[in-house]
Amino acid sequence: MSTPQGARARARIEVTAAIKDAARRQLAEEGAAKLSLRAVARELGMVSSALYRYFPSRDDLLTELIIDAYDALGEAAETAAARAGDLAPARRWVAASEAVRRWALAHPHEYALIYGTPVPGYSAPETTVPSASRVWVVLLDIVRDAHRERGVARTPVPPELEPEARRMAADLAPDLPPEVVTALVASCAQLYGLVGFELFGQFNRVVEDRETFFRHAAAQLAHGVGLVFP
Repeated sequence: MSTPQGARARARIEVTAAIKDAARRQLAEEGAAKLSLRAVARELGMVSSALYRYFPSRDDLLTELIIDAYDALGEAAETAAARAGDLAPARRWVAASEAVRRWALAHPHEYALIYGTPVPGYSAPETTVPSASRVWVVLLDIVRDAHRERGVARTPVPPELEPEARRMAADLAPDLPPEVVTALVASCAQLYGLVGFELFGQFNRVVEDRETFFRHAAAQLAHGVGLVFP
């Protein structure tokens, strides 16, 4: 038989999920900048004071939505990379990249929340970092595997970038050469840029077969970090 504490815990989980769902609908209709706890409360038939027991502020709710989005995106990339685990690192890179694109196209407003225009007055706390790093970790692990197995092709960085390349390597992946880490950071940024261009309409009347184009572009990014297709 369930205890009163267990029933309250389940009820809290259900209400929290309902609040997040309503907030996501508001994101789709109004955008993150106009997210309002009062509007969410009205949609759910709650008084504002009751909703504040779950999320003390708009920023607390935004943070939870951001973490959820990062986690869902990261899980998509992780699953795709794992399914391609027997393939060469370059093909795993493309598989993970395509998973990022598919998730973004299926969840455009959540992708915009994490990689679109910053929300005025909101600063993401450190608690978002582990979730935000999940796709990076997937791509980093793929490059690490390639480096251990057969090495990666290295593109030298110019002398003026060498101090920054060494710093990034020390902070992000001290087991990899600085020039590889530099290329990896650039390729990750370009990956999100490709997805954003498609999602936010920048490819309209430019790219028609966007799936094929993206697959080719993701392969070029794999080459950029030194991965070689068999």
